[in-house]
Amino acid sequence: MFRQLVSIFGFVVLSFAAPALSAILSISGPGDWYRTLNKPWFNPPDWIFGPVWTLLYLAMGIAAALVWRKGAGPALAVALGLFLLQLVLNALWTPLFFGMQQPGLALIDILALWLAIAATTLAFLPISRLAAALFFPYWLWVSFASMLNAAIWWMNRVQS
Repeated sequence: MFRQLVSIFGFVVLSFAAPALSAILSISGPGDWYRTLNKPWFNPPDWIFGPVWTLLYLAMGIAAALVWRKGAGPALAVALGLFLLQLVLNALWTPLFFGMQQPGLALIDILALWLAIAATTLAFLPISRLAAALFFPYWLWVSFASMLNAAIWWMNRVQS
């Protein structure tokens, strides 16, 4: 039981390392630039992002710990490799969008993230159905975030 708790704790910490690194890479945060952007009607209030992401990172860590505990061999290596890939893509989005103020580059990143989450979920499924189920809300949220990113990019693109 202690080993299971340690692995859950470790993977949860790893999951939260993505937004921590992301915050460090984009110190400025949303700032005035974001407030001046045109946003679509379905843009949620800013306060919603923190609680949603907190729950998603927690679920991601638990999912990875379940896979770690139940998986073996090449299937485990692929599943955890995809998990790490999606964490890297996740961590890149904030610096691209907010730090560099490049919604177009962030859109490319989030679309790659969407694919990586789908692949991770599929890799988790044969190892742990619960782990795959814990990743599904993350995939749905990133689907929504992708549409939001695309809309913001489209509404604020520079006309030539």
